[in-house]
Amino acid sequence: VFLFSMAANVLEEDSMEQDIESPVTIHQPKLPKQAREDLPKNISKECAKRKIQRYVRKDGKCNVHHGNVRETYRYLTDIFTTLVDLKWRFNLLIFVMVYTVTWLFFGMIWWLIAYMRGDMDHIGDSTWTPCVSNLNGFVSAFLFSIETETTIGYGYRVITDKCPEGIILLLVQSVLGSIVNAFMVGCMFVKISQPKKRAETLVFSTNAVISMRDGKLCLMFRVGDLRNSHIVEASIRAKLIKSKQTKEGEFIPLNQTDINVGYYTGDDRLFLVSPLIISHEINQQSPFWEISKAQLPKEELEIVVILEGMVEATGMTCQARSSYITSEILWGYRFTPVLTLEDGFYEVDYNSFHETYETNTPVYSAKELAEMASRAELPLTWSVSSKLDQHAELETEEEEKSQEDQNERNGDVANLENESKV
Repeated sequence: VFLFSMAANVLEEDSMEQDIESPVTIHQPKLPKQAREDLPKNISKECAKRKIQRYVRKDGKCNVHHGNVRETYRYLTDIFTTLVDLKWRFNLLIFVMVYTVTWLFFGMIWWLIAYMRGDMDHIGDSTWTPCVSNLNGFVSAFLFSIETETTIGYGYRVITDKCPEGIILLLVQSVLGSIVNAFMVGCMFVKISQPKKRAETLVFSTNAVISMRDGKLCLMFRVGDLRNSHIVEASIRAKLIKSKQTKEGEFIPLNQTDINVGYYTGDDRLFLVSPLIISHEINQQSPFWEISKAQLPKEELEIVVILEGMVEATGMTCQARSSYITSEILWGYRFTPVLTLEDGFYEVDYNSFHETYETNTPVYSAKELAEMASRAELPLTWSVSSKLDQHAELETEEEEKSQEDQNERNGDVANLENESKV
């Protein structure tokens, strides 16, 4: 207590000195993106130095914490899911505590019945019929409660037929014990068989790449399965997480936009036997349509990738997640091939799973490439049409000249005839 009081006094003195000597610090409020542009330069530099906060971490866990939840009773209404979602140490603690508390509770009732009937006063009396034979204290009542609920049946402590209250308690403890066993064993079984651990063997490439594929600019990443048992009905989808401001001025901090990875063509449904490269074509419907290589590092965005399917062994649905921020998107790279043909089988080299190599890729955005391609085609059409028009104009001019010459000749001949007549 003395040390605690001394420490408290020291803390109070330090806080008083700090309040007297240190200047008043004003904490800047949290402002949206469009409002941060009007802040002073020193504040904007500090904001620029901060790291991009992930929405989903690389291991698939969502980086979101729920605070100020007032309706906590909702967790108790779904107690089974709450227990399954708890960590293993808390789950095991609750498992042990539930059984221990029920054994102690019914053991106390067995001891109270024996005490109220006077069985404790007739210990060793052969003429007295107790409620439970050989029950001489709380410890023996606790052991009898364990034997009853777990149906061990050692045969030393048994209930007699002269105790109706004991028979009723035996029925109640048997029913409640069965319910507790079903609930807790079911909870442990579901927690052990959760498909979350199956997602540990589903791997995503460390980086995503942007390069040309079939003459089109594409965003690509690679997925793979380390197990021999496959994921049934595997499908993949991607989301773009980026701040957005609407036309009305509303600021949406974490706006989610779908990234098409083959939904309309069926390429999003995977046969995940060997590692696959998932491709997103950057077209007019893509959110990367106007992003170039120089503009990509300036963007504050995150790509969330979700792989879903059923576990072949258990039939339960499994989901694996990962994400890519701006610094993890490589422009002008491709993935190194990992599949080779051996003698009678295909071999996957997972040492090269995350490796990439540089390739020749334009630094322009897909929109700029489309405009450049259209400009390259327009002069050709203009030259052809202009040549055709010039050729038509020349033909008309030649026809007009020929007609004028013929008219002049006709006029000259008519003049000569008139002069001859005169």
